Amino acid sequence: MWIANNWKDYEVIDCSEGEKLERWGNYILVRPDPQVIWDTPKAEKGWRKRNAHYHRSKKGGGEWEFFDLPEQWSIHYGSLTFQLKPFSFKHTGLFPEQAVNWDWFSEKIKKAGRPVKVLNLFAYTGGATLAAAAAGASVTHVDASKGMVTWAKENALSSGLGDAPIRWIVDDCVKFVEREIRRGNHYDAVIMDPPSYGRGPKGEIWKIEEAVYPLIKLCAELLTEEPLFFLVNSYTTGLQPAVLHYMISTALKKYHGTVSAEEIGLPVSSSGLVLPCGASGRFES
Repeated sequence: MWIANNWKDYEVIDCSEGEKLERWGNYILVRPDPQVIWDTPKAEKGWRKRNAHYHRSKKGGGEWEFFDLPEQWSIHYGSLTFQLKPFSFKHTGLFPEQAVNWDWFSEKIKKAGRPVKVLNLFAYTGGATLAAAAAGASVTHVDASKGMVTWAKENALSSGLGDAPIRWIVDDCVKFVEREIRRGNHYDAVIMDPPSYGRGPKGEIWKIEEAVYPLIKLCAELLTEEPLFFLVNSYTTGLQPAVLHYMISTALKKYHGTVSAEEIGLPVSSSGLVLPCGASGRFES
């Protein structure tokens, strides 16, 4: 398992009964997690002295219960600063487990010895975009949500990357890639973090089981002759590391490099366990 263990402003304190107790900077949140199917005593004081609690509804969805939480606050990861706020379906605007991938590709960018162009698809609030830009890459950031792209720009400004070479694109990711192929554009690296299900800005339906492999093959057409890396993340049950490994190996078979895939996770400070948080597949030259 690849573990995101370099955080100072974030930690998973404890997990029990379908929930995780987390510290986001100075604030303690309780949020549901489908991986936490065990039952241990909730002895940590944060369970009782939380700043906010997201309650899952048995009918689907859920809602936040706030005790003492600002509308927005920030946390840091190295030189990066992220603006956080609680919004629909339990999220805060950041997936901390992805830091293990940020560290991996940042080192590859720094050691490349050449200019690196990165395409980040389903780029959300810009964690991977900012990590790549801070490492010296020029980045094309694509997301179908205008609100998420605006949020990512705020994170860039907070991180001192307002003038970094980042192209901000609000578009359906598949259609953008198809246009980039027609334009003859190429990238040294691709990052994608596709949702299990979603809709594009014009109502385009995305189902990961049907759409992710065709998109990986399309993106392979965008790669330069000697690509630096290719990263695919999945939070979808069924897309196990072995499946990611096989898809990437098959789609990128003409390139010389190595493919690896693992679960990614976060350390749990009270128990020493690691909470699984999806999977990632990596190609690297």
